[in-house]
Amino acid sequence: MAKKSLRLSVGSIFTKGPGKIYFYRYQLDGHRKTVSLQTTNRAEAVKKAEALLPIIKATSTEVIAAHVQQARGLSSPIRELSLDGVWDYYSTHPERATPATVNEQIQYHTTLDEFIRFIGNSQMEVRKISSQHTEKFAQYLKSTGIAVCTHNRKIKRLRKIFSTLGEFRDTENPFRTILFRREREEQGLGVRRLAFNREQERQLLEVLDDPQYRVMNKPEIRVIYHLGMYTGQRLKDCVLLQWRSIDLERRRIWVKQFKTGKEVTIPIADKLLSVLLEAHQWQSNDYVCPQTAERYNHLDKTGKNIGNNLVNLDVLRVIRWIGVEPSVAVPGRKRKVTQYGFHSLRHTFASHCAEAGVPKAVLLSILGTDSEIADKYYTHIGEEAQLKAIEAVTGTEVSSAQERIRQALAFLAALPPSPEREKLEQILKPA
Repeated sequence: MAKKSLRLSVGSIFTKGPGKIYFYRYQLDGHRKTVSLQTTNRAEAVKKAEALLPIIKATSTEVIAAHVQQARGLSSPIRELSLDGVWDYYSTHPERATPATVNEQIQYHTTLDEFIRFIGNSQMEVRKISSQHTEKFAQYLKSTGIAVCTHNRKIKRLRKIFSTLGEFRDTENPFRTILFRREREEQGLGVRRLAFNREQERQLLEVLDDPQYRVMNKPEIRVIYHLGMYTGQRLKDCVLLQWRSIDLERRRIWVKQFKTGKEVTIPIADKLLSVLLEAHQWQSNDYVCPQTAERYNHLDKTGKNIGNNLVNLDVLRVIRWIGVEPSVAVPGRKRKVTQYGFHSLRHTFASHCAEAGVPKAVLLSILGTDSEIADKYYTHIGEEAQLKAIEAVTGTEVSSAQERIRQALAFLAALPPSPEREKLEQILKPA
């Protein structure tokens, strides 16, 4: 196996970029220098680098000047390429991206055009694009108010395009710098996805059983909601669930999550089982919800999936039926921020598990990831463990939530009987 770099008597040679072009790195007057050797052949690269050794070891001004001229010659790209020629070169490169849809291929081209327009000079040579240009472009994208995920997708596309242009540059990919945005860090919005409470869950199931509320493929939407409530899986995993992943006799569901690729196994709860048995009667193909799955997989003429948004709108309509507004407006953002959606069922599932004392590891085995959702709802469990630790170390009694409830119940028991007392006792007593 070839080494990534080869040390010489002065400096070393190494390859970089998808083209595996050799570069020579060395120290000159205390400063690190790197020049392209303009070859992918290892032996030729060593020969060119060794030819530079006498010059590098010399110290006279004349020799150093000669070295600079030679280095400049070596570091010149094999040929020049201007920005307006990048797409023609990239689109035929063997290491170009191969998107699954025509639409995403178009987006690569569109994003490159957007970057070129930002630069303002389509004749600028590729080798002159620096990290300063890309950082300013990233700031420009941020100023347009696009979503964080959209911003990051554009940067990823340009990073991929420039990764194929190594032979036209003597420095690294200018999109390799930290240009991505982090959604969680930027959201000083105070808006997060919320869980449904038990009353809202009950209302959701009621409107799904009520014939006066209408939505496309409602019987299947009802099944999808039950899957979300009783498995904690994402919308796509529920919509595209297939019968071959369900064992009704053993009461198990196997899910290979589309987002993470992780495989999880989930027991089937009684209420979910009855719904699945009803759904089994309309089985027409591999999907549990065949019409919704077909709608979800719908593509437009460019190959872009538009069905996922259609199904998501169907799901949000059900949430509005119970008087809950899924999204809220946030200053500085073009689009509203979702606070209630199908994903809220995943939060609800985690919340119920935490309340029931289900170990966090068990929840994660169902959710399929080290999810922030679990951290959110298991925080109070960590707090109670900390309280017990303080009691053990200090010998003092720290009042936990359960202890305060016990004290409240004891206080109520000493009061004269009344409807108010009975109501409070019902609220405080564990279910």
